[in-house]
This record gives sequence, structure tokens and C-alpha cells, in this order.
Amino acid sequence: MNIVVVGAGTMGSGIAYSSAASGHSVTVIEQDQKLLDQGMHRVDDYVQRNLSRGHINKEQASQIHAKVQGSVDFAKACSNADLVVEAVFEDTGIKEQVFSTLDKVCPKNTILASNTSSISISKIASATKRPEKVLGLHFFNPVPTMKLVELIRGERTSQDAVKAATSFVETLGKTVVQSADKTGFIVNRALMPFINESVKVLEEKVATRDDIDKAFLLGTNHPMGPLQLADFIGVDVVLSTLKVLEVEFGKTFTPTPLLKEMVKEGKLGRKTKRGFYDY
Repeated sequence: MNIVVVGAGTMGSGIAYSSAASGHSVTVIEQDQKLLDQGMHRVDDYVQRNLSRGHINKEQASQIHAKVQGSVDFAKACSNADLVVEAVFEDTGIKEQVFSTLDKVCPKNTILASNTSSISISKIASATKRPEKVLGLHFFNPVPTMKLVELIRGERTSQDAVKAATSFVETLGKTVVQSADKTGFIVNRALMPFINESVKVLEEKVATRDDIDKAFLLGTNHPMGPLQLADFIGVDVVLSTLKVLEVEFGKTFTPTPLLKEMVKEGKLGRKTKRGFYDY
């Protein structure tokens, strides 16, 4: 398939790498050359990392490089797209603007997918004239490693679009779970209040950072504790997702003040080398 990925950040570059590694032709789109270069560098980082770990060989690395190209020209990049995956910032207005543009420049049969973690697919689809071809494909970070993708069907998403998107995800060696188009879907609807409550436990001095994480590592067999997970996801992403959930569901999802303070101070987790932990 000809895959277009809009946005070359952490998620977009991971989706691009995974798609190319599975044999798809991939074009990555960014809004300017600087951001595109940074994104292509992230894709190359995935290639070099998997090469050094023995997950791929040199020939496969060369094939992946050959399968991925970058562009800042929406119309040109999308001219023969079978599937577009949008992976831009988690903001409803920005996503609607992207989908409106995609609708104008993509062929009529192109499926348009959003990697949103919480925003309504039906709302995003309303920015297009092809709501039957719009759906959610929520990948998890790091994309090449995580085996799950949430598929979210909008009010008017067709069964053909669902089948085609599911087939694509399965070629990546990943498993699809389907969610109704309800804010937060499956994982974030349950995960974000868990992280938020864990931050409150720290904030209220119920336990230390290390003991909170150790409790879930050893007591519930989680692979990492909730505070370490927040750093991994990005404290800013946790905060923005909670805000979206709060608007929909009320005070159960109200972010704790410590999260807001950390984002204000630039303590976003691993990506800034400071969060609940130092990296």
C-alpha cells in the first residue's frame, strides 16, 4: 500500500518506520523542511537501533530507507495515497484543519485515519466530505514495539474502510481492538485517571515516587510504575488527554495541580530529560 503519514514526531516517525519495515511505500509529510528533517532523522534512528540490536539486517535497513521519503507538499505526497495516518498534535482544531486539507488533495478512495488518543472521530470526520472513509487508528508508543492498535469507528465509517484499515494494521504484525467513538476510547479512558490518581498519591505525600512505582511493579505485575509511565508517555500528553476527558466526563478526570506545574516548568518526562525522574 501507499501510506502517507502526516506529522513526523515520535508517533509519526514510528508509524512510518513500522509501515516501511512491513513493505509499504511511505511518504512522511511535515509543515516545513526543518521539522521534516528532524522526523526523517527519527526514522533513521529506528533503523539504526533495530540494526544494532539484530532485529533487521543491512539489506533490510537499506530497503526500509528506500521505502520512506519525505515531503512538505501535501498535494504531491497524497496524489496516490491508499491510506493516510494523521499524527499531529492532539488538538481538535488542528486535526480538523489537516483532515479538511487531506479531503481536498487525496484521491476519493483514500482512507483517512487519525492517530488521536482521545478526540471524537465523528467530529474529525465532519471536516471532510468522506466521513465513511474516516476512522481512528490509535497506535501506542514506541510504535515499532507495541503490538496494539485501537481502531475507532465514527458514526458513518464504512465496513469496507474498517476492513482495509484492519488488514493494514495486521501487516505490521499488530493486533486490532475496536472501540466505540467515545472520548478516550479503551486504554486512555481507564489509564489516564489511574496515572492522575497516582500523581495525587505523590502530591499528598501518601508515598514516595519510588514506592508508588514499586507498588505497581511488584503488587500488580505492571511492567513499569504509573509515574515512570507518565514520563514515558510525556507529562504534557497526559495533561492534555486528561483535559479532553474532563470536558467530556467531568471532574473525575480533572488533572491534579502537580501535572500542570510540571508542564509549566518543562518537566515533560523522557523527551526533556526531566519529569518524575531525571534521564
